[in-house]
Amino acid sequence: MKKLLAAGAIALFGLSNAQMTKGDWVISGNTGLGFNSVQTKYKAEGQSFEGAKISTFSVTPSVGYFVIDKLAVGIDLGFTSITTKEEGDKSTLSNFSVMPTATYYFANSSKLVPYLGAGIGYASITTKETFNNISQSFTTDGLAWKVKGGVTYMATTSLGINLGVSYDQFANKETYFGTEVKTNVNTFGVNAGISYFIKGKSQKSDK
Repeated sequence: MKKLLAAGAIALFGLSNAQMTKGDWVISGNTGLGFNSVQTKYKAEGQSFEGAKISTFSVTPSVGYFVIDKLAVGIDLGFTSITTKEEGDKSTLSNFSVMPTATYYFANSSKLVPYLGAGIGYASITTKETFNNISQSFTTDGLAWKVKGGVTYMATTSLGINLGVSYDQFANKETYFGTEVKTNVNTFGVNAGISYFIKGKSQKSDK
């Protein structure tokens, strides 16, 4: 039993030897745990009513280059879609963002590697609505920024499994027919995904 417990401890906390040194690359793909489809039904006085059906989905692919040990600088792409349907009416909000980011990995002797990151860039939000069989759409874009954090479990020296949280903010200010309209979108999300760490060419050639 002691040997079994020791083997389990080594598997979880053993040396990760993760490739997070200067010149390495990391490619990640995270998706929001909020991917779902929710519909609420109400019943009163013998009659049933259906509430709005809401579907959400988000995905964030990214690539980073380690400029120094443990610090990767790169690009995060983000896409979020929220669709609301109710009694034949439909509204879809799509958010696309491009952000230069910096992520620091607190790599140590454990396979569990905490990380923190931040980025700032551009985002575009498109809203499509259909009410009473009349459709319309409009798009707004502006400055966006994000912070993120979590932990990566290094299943191998190259493959990591991510679990983290992120906070994004989008801000825009436009004038329509003489009226100033400010748009602020704040998003908090929980996400999971994988990261693949690639050894730099210069380090490969040294071996």
